[in-house]
Amino acid sequence: MRFKITVPLTIAMLAGGTLYLLHGKQDVSQQAKTPGFKVAKVSTGTITRTIRLTGQTSARKYANISAPIPRGGEGGRASLILLRLVKAGSRVKKGDEVAAIDAQSTLDHIDDVMDTVKQAESDVLKRKAEQAIQWETLQQTLRQAKADMDKARLDAKPAGILTPIERELLELNVQQTEARYKELQKNTSEQQASFAAELRILEITAIRQRRHMERHQRDVVKFTMNSPMDGLAVMQPIFRGGDFGQVDQGDQLGPGQLFMKVVDPLSMQLEAKANQVETSELRIGQSVTIRLDAFPGLEFPGAVYSIGALATGSWMQNYYIRLIPVNIGIKGSDGRLIPDLSASGDVVVEKQDNVLLIPFSAVRDRTGNPTVQVRDGDKFVDRAVTLGIHNEAQIAVLSGLKAGDEVRIN
Repeated sequence: MRFKITVPLTIAMLAGGTLYLLHGKQDVSQQAKTPGFKVAKVSTGTITRTIRLTGQTSARKYANISAPIPRGGEGGRASLILLRLVKAGSRVKKGDEVAAIDAQSTLDHIDDVMDTVKQAESDVLKRKAEQAIQWETLQQTLRQAKADMDKARLDAKPAGILTPIERELLELNVQQTEARYKELQKNTSEQQASFAAELRILEITAIRQRRHMERHQRDVVKFTMNSPMDGLAVMQPIFRGGDFGQVDQGDQLGPGQLFMKVVDPLSMQLEAKANQVETSELRIGQSVTIRLDAFPGLEFPGAVYSIGALATGSWMQNYYIRLIPVNIGIKGSDGRLIPDLSASGDVVVEKQDNVLLIPFSAVRDRTGNPTVQVRDGDKFVDRAVTLGIHNEAQIAVLSGLKAGDEVRIN
């Protein structure tokens, strides 16, 4: 009896389990065939189309601070060590000292040159005194020669009876004394020119040494550098022991080397470059949103204020790649906004207000007859639309939809 009851129950349980498994498999298969679509509602708002430009920040108003170029005879071998230097990023006023070069070696050299100048001036005075003595001796010799000539002329005058030989001797003496006097006169003028030339050489030597000293004295004045304007002190990078770092106190500079800039933080700009195709849509005055790579959350408004007329290339790029320089003025200021920061600017080239917006990926067949799939009850139907401008995320719909419609996202 127990056996008869158990068999039907077992069969029934097996049959029920089989039906359950079959029904379960059928539901899973139907669920897998039902696709899950992403949808978005049509909204009203403003859409902008932008072009992103990249570059680095700089200041339109700035002053370069360079190491002085010594004008003394040892200018090329000058050792320019930064003795004092303002802190990077500090605010300076016009006339404030921003840097100073160690001038001790130059001051020591000025003392040596000053002694040389004094010696050269003493040589001029000494030579003048020697020439005065030589000139007086020459004049005395000239006066003696003239007296001898006058005496010979008096002796040659007829006095008593002279033999022809005596007359001839007296005449020869007159000729000799006259010739000697004339020769001394000629030598006197030549000696005078020689004296003037010697003095001029010594005077030029003294002038050259004096100018040498004055050049070093002017160099010492230039070793203290003051700011020519109000602004922010920005240090320039230099090579130090094979490493590239920011200039600091104690560094050695080369003559004329740029090591600092004083910039006006209210005149910051973005120096960017645009492709030649992109520049056809750029206009002066277009609004720009500037972002700094170093500070992702920091944004500044700006505007395009200059577009280059000629394309430029770079030795790092292929010769056929040409870019147009575009300068964007940055409005506002911030302590983190300093020159030489990499940045980007989104230039608004098109803008539409109060238009219907849908995701860009919801549009089908954008090149021919654009359509979107709109929810109609529990299904989606195709609908033709007229499109406006678009950006990477959204596209404007001019006709074919209304606010609140749900569209399928591809």
